[in-house]
Amino acid sequence: MLVKKLWTDQRIEDIVGNLLRTGVSLSAFVVLCGAAIYLVRHGLSPANYRIFYGEPSDLRSLHGIVRGARGLHSRAIIQLGLLLLIATPVARVAFSIFGFAAERDRLYVLFTVVVLAVLAFSLLGLA
Repeated sequence: MLVKKLWTDQRIEDIVGNLLRTGVSLSAFVVLCGAAIYLVRHGLSPANYRIFYGEPSDLRSLHGIVRGARGLHSRAIIQLGLLLLIATPVARVAFSIFGFAAERDRLYVLFTVVVLAVLAFSLLGLA
């Protein structure tokens, strides 16, 4: 009697592909919404290229970005979209750990955990 494997390589590849597509599409949509709001509110303002204004301090933390996005602040929404774009490959690596574990491939689980640790280490500014 043949037992059908629930997690095949093809199924995992399909899920990872859909995860990447969805993450990038969602990110692009969020950035586009933020850009549209920004242009509606500031599109006719003259640009002053002599003075550089950096990112406000409230948009340098996850809490500040989410709070600003809830308040429909355009720059915070754009930042949120960029965070979603950065989170997409991290989610792919995290799902790969699950997929390799389901296939009982311990060596690839170990390698992927190391990759996730390096990503987390560098994204958290510890590198």
